Amino acid sequence: MTGTGGQQPLDGPAGPAVPEPSGVDLARVALRAAKEQAKARGAAAAQKKQARRGGGLRSGARADGRDPMALGAAINRLITERGWETPAAVGGVMGRWPQIVGEDLAKHCVPLKFDDEPDARVLTVQCDSTAWATQLRLLAPRLVARLNEDLGHGTVRMIKVLGPGAPRRGYGPLRAPGSVGPGDTYG
Repeated sequence: MTGTGGQQPLDGPAGPAVPEPSGVDLARVALRAAKEQAKARGAAAAQKKQARRGGGLRSGARADGRDPMALGAAINRLITERGWETPAAVGGVMGRWPQIVGEDLAKHCVPLKFDDEPDARVLTVQCDSTAWATQLRLLAPRLVARLNEDLGHGTVRMIKVLGPGAPRRGYGPLRAPGSVGPGDTYG
């Protein structure tokens, strides 16, 4: 801090002295602040106006995610987003069962359900006679290969073949009062 006559130098520890704005400079600062406030008010008014018209951004001339889409494309997108590819594909197989296995086999064997657990992946099929159930059991490896060719490798691991369902057992009107069924006569 050397100087003459005890005055501080202009380049002191606080830096060069900045003259206070006056006149024209004050007017420029005030004008800049007023412009920024007006721009902010204009943006807020535009947002309110947009919200009254339906909100959100409008779609432009080019395609984007907000444009309407065809129903099939929307369903495919939903299936993909939810991870329903395998159940949807198997459902398609159940709808096309006669084309996949042939008309003769399809008349006598009907797909019931598909267990899509990763460790199971079993297609359950019920046949109307034991002869057709045996026939389907013999064809099962080729049918699994055909289904996996159609659906993707490893989609179906096994086909569970059920024989004809037994008729529902109706006891009829000749029933002893107090009996609990067919087992009550065996001691």
